[in-house]
Amino acid sequence: MGTPLEHKIIQITSGRGPAECCWVVAQVLKIFLQETRELGYEYSILHREKGIENGTLQSATVRLKGNHMQHFLDQWLGSIEWKGTSKFRKHHKRKNWFIGMYEVKQVKVPELLEKDISFKAMRSSGPGGQNVNKVNSAVRATYHPTGDQVVVMDSRSQHQNRKIAIQRLKEKVQQNQLIAMQDFICNQWENHLNVQRGNPIRVFKGADFKKQFKKLSYASNRQQLKSNLRNEVNTLGESS
Repeated sequence: MGTPLEHKIIQITSGRGPAECCWVVAQVLKIFLQETRELGYEYSILHREKGIENGTLQSATVRLKGNHMQHFLDQWLGSIEWKGTSKFRKHHKRKNWFIGMYEVKQVKVPELLEKDISFKAMRSSGPGGQNVNKVNSAVRATYHPTGDQVVVMDSRSQHQNRKIAIQRLKEKVQQNQLIAMQDFICNQWENHLNVQRGNPIRVFKGADFKKQFKKLSYASNRQQLKSNLRNEVNTLGESS
């Protein structure tokens, strides 16, 4: 029986920092995803929050799937520093810019129970002619634990609209929880920024962000990382 795949959620955030930090988030995301692919892990981007300037990101949230990811993540999680001149403010004196990368602790979303949802029949509107408007086929559904609501009028069947409403409520509740989690992490990053600055996990330099990064840090460690992963897999196989 194979080892079950791990699922991790990682957030890269500028902590609502200036445009320079948002630019660093965008660059780090590109390199992080490239190395994720090279190591054979699966990923999906759950959310991107754009910065004010083109090509910048205030934050990005990524879901990873794979085995033995901790060695890889240990090379990334923490404070990340970029040393360079602002491309947005030419004469700005600051040369050091910091962002954060964190693992988001996953909280299992409880299953939505129909007993916690109230439904209210409504008259449908829009295309469909008079036959649609004469029937209370639309549904307003409210999930009382969170107060989230959806209105569904996709079908002329009220029963079908109720089923669709339950699914959409689930998606809406999950999305709102993710947004709240992202806000919490951004606030946490801001509160600890001054403490984190002195000990970055990674340092990038120069305008050629990608080239400098590979030369200075991770390229020399990649083969060692792959070797560590193979050794861990072999050890697990021997002990099972």
